[in-house]
Amino acid sequence: MLTIWGRINSHNVKKVAWLAEEAGIAHERRDVGGVFGFPADYRAKNPNMLIPTIEHHGFVLWESNAILRYMAAQFAGELWPADLQLRASADRWMDWQFGYADAQRDAFVNLVRRASADRDMAAVAASAKRCGEMMAMLDDALAAQRWLTGDDFGIGDMPMGVYAHSWFSLDIDRPARPHVEAWYARLRDRPAYVATVMIPLT
Repeated sequence: MLTIWGRINSHNVKKVAWLAEEAGIAHERRDVGGVFGFPADYRAKNPNMLIPTIEHHGFVLWESNAILRYMAAQFAGELWPADLQLRASADRWMDWQFGYADAQRDAFVNLVRRASADRDMAAVAASAKRCGEMMAMLDDALAAQRWLTGDDFGIGDMPMGVYAHSWFSLDIDRPARPHVEAWYARLRDRPAYVATVMIPLT
């Protein structure tokens, strides 16, 4: 049995829970982090005290994108291209997502995690501007291919797929990015995406 440790309203946990649902992997998820805290047994598994962490037959792994790669290789090889150049191209967008997460953080934290009286709206505006600029890069990529993984959906789409939902859900100014919008519409056609990613932002 695969165990996923982490609260479901975390972007990084959503990635892993989505893959588990997408591939029909038998698993259980245990709430950790945020209001749930980090119990001692979790800290022993992940000294970073971040989420998610998985445990699979005694093997413990943290770092969300490393987890996606492990889970795809173990359970869902069809979601990770066998061709090494296609795989590396998909991996690039998985790693690029970390820079995007930094860009979106101020908008997300202020609009979702803070009371309206405590929000730094200048930081929100700057964050939204940077997100729009980075989404232009994603738009250019998606003009040339249907999915970030290539011709077919795969784990290369999952990290930014989670953050795209936040981008479209936050109350921010968003420039038109038609290819990103079309990709997001295709993601919304996937039941596992709807179930694990398209939950209220909290």
